[in-house]
Amino acid sequence: MQPYENVFRDTSHLVVEELSRTLERIDPAQVQAFVDALLAADKVFVVGVGRVLLALQAMTKRFAHLGIAITYVGAITEPAITPKDLLVVGSGSGSSLFPLAIARKAKAIGAKVVHIGSNPQSDMKDVADFMVRIPVRTKLYLDDEIDSRQPMTSLFEQSLLIFGDIVAKMIIDERQLDLKGLWQHHANLE
Repeated sequence: MQPYENVFRDTSHLVVEELSRTLERIDPAQVQAFVDALLAADKVFVVGVGRVLLALQAMTKRFAHLGIAITYVGAITEPAITPKDLLVVGSGSGSSLFPLAIARKAKAIGAKVVHIGSNPQSDMKDVADFMVRIPVRTKLYLDDEIDSRQPMTSLFEQSLLIFGDIVAKMIIDERQLDLKGLWQHHANLE
C-alpha cells in the first residue's frame, strides 16, 4: 500500500471513531424531545454561523423533504416567527453573538427555542427551552468534552450534520414514511 493510502485510511478511521464515540454520548431523551418539538411546531427556523450554519442548512433541506415547514434565519423567503414556532440554535459554545441574539428575540416573541451545542452552562441556557448536547471539544475546553484530533470544531460540525440525518431517519420511522416514495417525490419521478 502506498504511504498516502495509509494516511487516508488512518485518518478516515480516526474521524469515524470520533464521530461514533460522540454520537453514542448524545442523550436519547434530548433527541426525542427534539423530534417531538420539530413535529409539534407550525414552522421551524434554524440559526448558526459558519460551518455550523452549513450543517444546519443541510438538515433544513432534509427535514423539508419530510414535509416539515423549515427555513434558516436570513433566507430571502424567511417568514415571521410566531409563538407556535420552533427556533433551533446550533452553537457549540452557546455564546456566539448572532445566534444568541436571534434566540433571545424568538423567545421574546414566544417561540420555543432549542439549543444544539456542547456547553450546557452557556448564555443559551437562560434562553433555550431545552438543549441537545453534543459533548465535543469546544474553544472552552470543558472537562467532560470529547477531545478531537481534527482541526478546531470539525467534530461538532460533523456530528451536527450526522445528527440531523439520524433525526430524519427517526421521523421517517415514526411517520412510517416510504423511502422509495420519498426518493421518487424528491427526484420528481412520480
